[in-house]
Amino acid sequence: MSTRPLYLGPRLKRIRRELGLTQQAMADELGISPSYIALIERNQRPLTADLLLRLARAYKLDMADLASDERDDYARRMADALRDPIFNDIDLPALEVSDVAASFPGVTEALLRLYGAWQREQQALAEQRSAVPGTGASDPVGEARRFVAARRNYFPAIDSKAEELADEIAKAGGAAEWLRLRGVRVRFLPPDVMMDAVRRYDRHNEQLLIDDTLSPSGRAWQLMQHIAYTALRSEIAGVIRGESFASETAAQLVRRALAGYAAAALVMPYDRFARAVDARRYDIEALSGQFGASFEQVAHRLTTLNRPGQERVPFFFIRVDTAGNVSKRLDGAGFPFAAHGGGCPLWSVHECFRTPGEIVTQWLELPDGQRFFSLARTVTSGGGGFGRPRWTRAIALACAAEHAPRLVYAAGADPKAVEATPIGVTCRLCHRAQCTARAEPPIGREILPDDYRRGAEPFSFAES
Repeated sequence: MSTRPLYLGPRLKRIRRELGLTQQAMADELGISPSYIALIERNQRPLTADLLLRLARAYKLDMADLASDERDDYARRMADALRDPIFNDIDLPALEVSDVAASFPGVTEALLRLYGAWQREQQALAEQRSAVPGTGASDPVGEARRFVAARRNYFPAIDSKAEELADEIAKAGGAAEWLRLRGVRVRFLPPDVMMDAVRRYDRHNEQLLIDDTLSPSGRAWQLMQHIAYTALRSEIAGVIRGESFASETAAQLVRRALAGYAAAALVMPYDRFARAVDARRYDIEALSGQFGASFEQVAHRLTTLNRPGQERVPFFFIRVDTAGNVSKRLDGAGFPFAAHGGGCPLWSVHECFRTPGEIVTQWLELPDGQRFFSLARTVTSGGGGFGRPRWTRAIALACAAEHAPRLVYAAGADPKAVEATPIGVTCRLCHRAQCTARAEPPIGREILPDDYRRGAEPFSFAES
């Protein structure tokens, strides 16, 4: 029988937390001091046979399970993890691994937790990549987003040509007149004639047909979309020339994104829009009125102001529906939601459906201490007539906190002093233990049973 002292600090700490006890309460029941409990939990004192017996009797615990030494188990788990090929080039003697497990159980648990999280992430990525066999990519939407993000959502050739065309269109008296001068007649027709299309180009009769129930900004946008697809065709083609996409769907999504970019550049030419942004201090509603664009179109255009030497505040943009589905995501602010989701219920983008049409601002703080400022508002699409479907989405812009004072929405605020809402990019990657809004436990954390204690949070996590 082994006579070595029993250092069971992490196990005692887990038992105490599962029972919902403070160190003081456990010490009172066992007849020892709270400081002695603290020393045992930090593995600075062994658990004596007498105390082990009292512990088993007080909480009706199995003596054999309680007395089993965790050091051998930690050493085995560490040895198993370190056999992974990723560690092949590191000399890791078995004795050193055993010493770390025995002397530093907390560090050992931390390393095992990190390794477990890494394994799960690797598995998730592998499953994602194999979701559509034979295509080489499981997510054409993600591929298109990565294409845009890799170029910082800025396409100089398109912007430059769009500025030239915007001047021509303005001199002609508007997009419809500019098209007429080029032999294309613009007609606004009822939905039944349009056969559920909002824009249709009749090449045989050289007519551009547009749904007459669209809003003024919607009509202007569709006109500019047509010009983008025709007059800026070569610029769009030049951006994607030589690119290889995993699927035709991904290629079409990129082309659509570039056409939308071109349309925005026509409605809001770079130089003129950038000057207005400075003058209006990023007031989206004021900019909407000045350029005859929708709130969403202006918000989207703000993410594209990345011309070298003429950059403006870098923004992250997201659009979600009431079910939380993300239909558009653009990153220019280094916001990790771009890579991992945007599903934190504590972020106001999910709350602004309660106050439709109102701008909601919020200071945000991520688990690593990064701070951001966001503004969110609902936008409505569809409708235009009785019985026609209408849907509401929420859009949000976020920028790094240090840029926020440049915005009219955060005038006079000190980014370092304001109170910020603690959020996570997604529950699966957020390790904040005290979040009552959590939907699921994070990757790499084991949850505690709630046989004896149920906290206010949906899950309680094992700490070591």
